[in-house]
Amino acid sequence: MSEITPDVVEAHGLSPEEYERVLHALGREPNLVELGIFSVMWSEHCSYKSSRFHLKKLPTEAPWVICGPGENAGVIDIGDGQAAIFKMESHNHPSYIEPYQGAATGVGGILRDVFTMGARPVANMNALRFGRPDHPKMKHLVKGVVEGIGGYGNCVGVPTVGGETNFHKAYDGNILVNAMTVGVADADKIFYSAATGVGNPIVYVGSKTGRDGIHGATMASADFGDDIEEKRPTVQVGDPFVEKLLIEACLELMATDAIVAIQDMGAAGLTSSSVEMATNGKAGIRLDMDKVPCREEGMTPYEMMLSESQERMLMVLKPGCETQAEEIFRKWELDFAVIGEVTDTQHMVLEFGGEVVCDIPLGPLAADAPEYERPYIGREEYAAWAKVGPMGEVPETHDVAADLLKLVATPDLASRKWIWEQYDSQVGADTMQKSGGDAAVVRVHGTKKALAISTDCTPRYCYADPYEGGKQAIAEAYRNISAVGATPLAVTNCLNFGNPQRPEIMAQFVGCLQGMGEACRTLDFPIVSGNVSLYNESKATGGGSAILPTPAIGGVGLMQDHETMATIRFKAEGEQIVVIGGESGHLGQSLYLRDLHGREEGPPPPVGLDLAKRAGETVRKLIADGAVTAVHDCSDGGLAVALAEMAMASGIGCAVALPEGRDSAAGFWFGEDQSRYVVTAKAAEPILEAAEAAGLAAIALGDVEGDEVVFRSVGGESRVSVTDLKAASLSFFKEWMES
Repeated sequence: MSEITPDVVEAHGLSPEEYERVLHALGREPNLVELGIFSVMWSEHCSYKSSRFHLKKLPTEAPWVICGPGENAGVIDIGDGQAAIFKMESHNHPSYIEPYQGAATGVGGILRDVFTMGARPVANMNALRFGRPDHPKMKHLVKGVVEGIGGYGNCVGVPTVGGETNFHKAYDGNILVNAMTVGVADADKIFYSAATGVGNPIVYVGSKTGRDGIHGATMASADFGDDIEEKRPTVQVGDPFVEKLLIEACLELMATDAIVAIQDMGAAGLTSSSVEMATNGKAGIRLDMDKVPCREEGMTPYEMMLSESQERMLMVLKPGCETQAEEIFRKWELDFAVIGEVTDTQHMVLEFGGEVVCDIPLGPLAADAPEYERPYIGREEYAAWAKVGPMGEVPETHDVAADLLKLVATPDLASRKWIWEQYDSQVGADTMQKSGGDAAVVRVHGTKKALAISTDCTPRYCYADPYEGGKQAIAEAYRNISAVGATPLAVTNCLNFGNPQRPEIMAQFVGCLQGMGEACRTLDFPIVSGNVSLYNESKATGGGSAILPTPAIGGVGLMQDHETMATIRFKAEGEQIVVIGGESGHLGQSLYLRDLHGREEGPPPPVGLDLAKRAGETVRKLIADGAVTAVHDCSDGGLAVALAEMAMASGIGCAVALPEGRDSAAGFWFGEDQSRYVVTAKAAEPILEAAEAAGLAAIALGDVEGDEVVFRSVGGESRVSVTDLKAASLSFFKEWMES
């Protein structure tokens, strides 16, 4: 065994103080296997040591929540004895190092989190953040990530139905790849991870263990230096065809009564899966490392425990069920091995070659792992640090249509068709709405119900004001789900931030969580699962700074009858257009200000949560009553962009007018005020009356007509054809990828 020197301890990502805790926990010096296990279990990625204190403050309960945070994924009741199971995870660092495999194994890992609990996965989503398109590495990263997501999801047979992609220089040296999976299960057949029953067999199934991904969790818990290429071996390698077999084998075994507990081998592989199972069951665990299926010669217990090879699961079976289980997994051509047993020692004991090579009490590894209350600065001090200037004089638009044409061609607003055409969105035949609308909609197979799914976050808002940005991320997911006619039920998240040991970064984290928590409570939209990804910073490849604070939100809602579903496209000429919700005029942090005038200034738009709730409830009722023919939420780019997207989706134009008394056309058409929906109806009056009854502002904007988008005001009109808008919208990716 290697000598444990201070350099070895540092290489494992443990501080001197944390190593002292290891010595105290063991009452002796650890060997290398034990040090490696402490290293990954106490990594930020596995222990949440900088975030646990604040995560506890988030609302996680509701009458429809079956299982909140703490298991592999969150579970909510969707009626008729069925449950939706979902989670979002990050695979940021691996995707920057090796974009195809990083993104692919991110998809594979989140799929396992969901089917581990007994659900058949029905939809994949993603939330992607990239740096400047003109950065020398960015085209390679975008191509690799998109190919990886498509390559894995398409092969495993789960539709990729939506997501979001943004660009900003803050992600030049550290991109974000967040993957989300939603599954459906019988509510009385949900599987958990608590290992119980002394003497029960512990079974390893799936692929063999290799040397890929060793120290992946530790790597994901540190920022990037200049040694990125050296970290390539820490990236896992996935096989979606094996994952498909694993899904079917697990679901087949779950239909029997053989499983006591089940856990996927994700971050930290065999270590985290076994520790979490034993900890959750308040038990102990003994593993015979000689029995672990390995695909490489001479693997050591250290390598086996820290490997993050993909497509592997750990199970506790009822005694006597081993043969039945083995037959199922062998039928699906997967490895199966009994590698240990549940004990009552509350220790993890590993044996290899007839010797005990690890004996660690489980308490210090998990429940008693380090927890830090990192210092953070206050809101005023943060505002001064962030250097977000007050809003200067607003630049007025002199040609709304011309400015709109420029905006729809910018990276953040351009069509994502180049991306989503690479994803199979239809496999399973239950996809009812995919990329391009407000939320993806997937039918619950064999029923009239459907799940609506949306991923949302506006990082520039979160940077300018973390508290308001956190509120907005939740409120936008709520709005997108409401816009298709579904009732928002619950949230998963992926909290992507920089180095938590910097007080200004911790201020972003705390502020965003405070805003998220308040929004979730007001909107009855609890958080049931999630992931924290910290140290998203880079000193390499021209990065040199932290990412924007990016608390990506994955929202899920339920539609009782998918035939009532709303879409964004205009349906027929002659219908009238109404905007419902908040007032318009806020240009702080808007894309109009940033992309057309080069200014990132002012506060983000405030989020009135009571208004957000009333507007969502009103729009959902209008959809259910069949009173509206098209619905679109109003967000990036404001009203003008929302109208353009509705026109481009349908091929039909519209004519709209600036209301009397409005002195700023720029603020009205491009302001990014929250809680607003654009709807169409055969007549505007009933919509205006419904809004007034709910205490909501509403304005009749004009009519659906022709093949142009026309903006009228007292000073005249400006117009742009729908054909030109479509061409501009498609131009960004087309020209970039062909250049």
